[in-house]
Amino acid sequence: MTRDAGRPLRADAQRNRDKILAAAVRVFTEEGLDAHFERIAREAGVGTGTLYRNFPTREALIEAAYRNEVARLCDAVPGLLAAMPPPEALRAWTRRFIDYATAKLGMANALRAVVDAGTNPYADSHKMIQAALSSLMDANTAAGTIRSDISPTDMFAALAGIALTSAKPEQREQAERLLDLTLDGLKPAHSRAPSPEDLA
Repeated sequence: MTRDAGRPLRADAQRNRDKILAAAVRVFTEEGLDAHFERIAREAGVGTGTLYRNFPTREALIEAAYRNEVARLCDAVPGLLAAMPPPEALRAWTRRFIDYATAKLGMANALRAVVDAGTNPYADSHKMIQAALSSLMDANTAAGTIRSDISPTDMFAALAGIALTSAKPEQREQAERLLDLTLDGLKPAHSRAPSPEDLA
């Protein structure tokens, strides 16, 4: 029997659920759709019975793991803005975005199986990520640290492009360089280093 979706979990049950979802992302990223529940349970430090009580099917676990990654990415924004200046918060969040994208790409086959089963794990994810990015960009625009003519849609497209070309673990250094280039391009003209043309 699965838990009542409307009833809050006890703290220990929520911790177990969170550990299962984090382990599921790692294992599905490494092994794809063939990942065994037993390994996921072992990595999460729970019994297989606990795993099945929370997620009775493979599709339910894959979808929940992906949605949890989206939520973690988006929910990080207020804390980042509270803890650091807007430019640093945006920079830190873009690194988290690449982490999220790496996990999503690694889970591609597993997520495709969920879609084939008739469920859309991506429902609302694009809207949520755009809203999170908008909050970060609005904070930076208000602080005068980025140009006002760059939309969140443009920034999302740039981040998605970096993720598609550089999100594999062995390409992480390249992704970091491309993020730095992208973020540098957001700065107002007066705050960027002068180019050779400016000095001519």
